[in-house]
Amino acid sequence: MFKAALPLAALLAFGACTLPPPETANLPPDAVVGAGDPLRSAVANTSVAFSSPALLAGRPVQAAQAVAQMEWLAVEMPTNPRLTFVSPTIISQMVAARAEWRAALGIPPGAEAQPVINSLYAAARALSSGQPGAAEAALPSTLFAQGGQATLMRLAAMPVLPLTNVAAVGATDAIRQRDPASGRRL
Repeated sequence: MFKAALPLAALLAFGACTLPPPETANLPPDAVVGAGDPLRSAVANTSVAFSSPALLAGRPVQAAQAVAQMEWLAVEMPTNPRLTFVSPTIISQMVAARAEWRAALGIPPGAEAQPVINSLYAAARALSSGQPGAAEAALPSTLFAQGGQATLMRLAAMPVLPLTNVAAVGATDAIRQRDPASGRRL
């Protein structure tokens, strides 16, 4: 009996060793200037940004930053040790929302989060500095299928992203559950 279990134990041990590590990502330092907690800041920003399409209409800088923050939250929430209690429903909402905003901007489903975040923040910085050419160049066609110019136009006219809004609200609720003393504010 013991000998029969050895191959199974070896297979399980080997399988555990070959699992890829969870994806990680970071927000750039300028994403959290003045914010004490990047998680709370990103959650607060995205829950407002995606609450109404009108808030991002004609504001590609803010849209790029909001999508980058959602991209970061999609990676951060499942692995953040402060959020061990987060409902699997919220994680599922983030997965569905990530597919939604990635489809809206032509980002390949398998793209790593960090290059997407870096590109979106670089484009936002360039636009803020009055450099539209640099903003276009920051959005390579390898990450944004339709290229920089089309992606900037899409950011300026973001479509309704209902799944993204639901995920942003779910993230807000998760943070409030973690810290009920914060009351209504994040």
